[in-house]
Amino acid sequence: MDDKDWELFKKKLNDRTGIDLQLYKEPQMRRRIGNLVTRAEMNSYVAYFDSVAKDKDKFAEFIEYLTINVSEFFRNPDKFDVVEKEIIPYLLKRSPKLNIWSAGCSIGAEPYTLSIIMKELTPNVRHRILASDLDIDILAKAKKGVYTDAEIKAMRPDRKQKYFEQTSDGKFAVKPEIKSVVEFKRHNLLKDKFETGFDLILCRNVVIYFTEEAKDQLYTNFFNSLKPGGILFVGATEAILNYRKMGYTSYKPFFYQKPEDYKQ
Repeated sequence: MDDKDWELFKKKLNDRTGIDLQLYKEPQMRRRIGNLVTRAEMNSYVAYFDSVAKDKDKFAEFIEYLTINVSEFFRNPDKFDVVEKEIIPYLLKRSPKLNIWSAGCSIGAEPYTLSIIMKELTPNVRHRILASDLDIDILAKAKKGVYTDAEIKAMRPDRKQKYFEQTSDGKFAVKPEIKSVVEFKRHNLLKDKFETGFDLILCRNVVIYFTEEAKDQLYTNFFNSLKPGGILFVGATEAILNYRKMGYTSYKPFFYQKPEDYKQ
């Protein structure tokens, strides 16, 4: 598996999916994908790609592995406690209707978590919750809104009973009142244009394999997408060390704010 093989693999992947591995940390991605190639008993990245590309299900599994779709409701509950008790109330004082974006939403656990929080804090207000991901198959799962017990393990029992219906096969389906608030769309964070006017953006556990340059560009784009006073919430291992350079202030650990007095 030489450099020429890797470069051709990257081109094939980009042409087929729009995923540009130039923007990801190369050693980590080569090792991650190399593990798949070895397990499949193949001798090149391209041979592996050509093999899985022939099978829709195998290709979907490959993309899911590549984009690291791991999620659950109220992931890192202590951080969502801050969202529920401090961040959202602060933002509601600024605007009665919030525009929220769950970027890299994976299976939908995060945006539905937000929908539950908003339902409880403002039961008679319809906010906008945008949920986006690169992976079409994962978005399809998110739209269905059906989860295993493990995926809702951090959910309080009262919420589990109130907002989910148990299916015949023992899974849990999000009730329509929570599902209907969330708007899903496919979006490539490293290529596509960003919407603006968000009060809150969540991008958690998404950038682990991005290059530092790609991360900086992403966080700058998020800054431009936020309203003045808006807040970006990142993952528990993804502190933005150079946030001041991008224009943010630190609201709390892992929460970064666009200054209230920022002039566009």
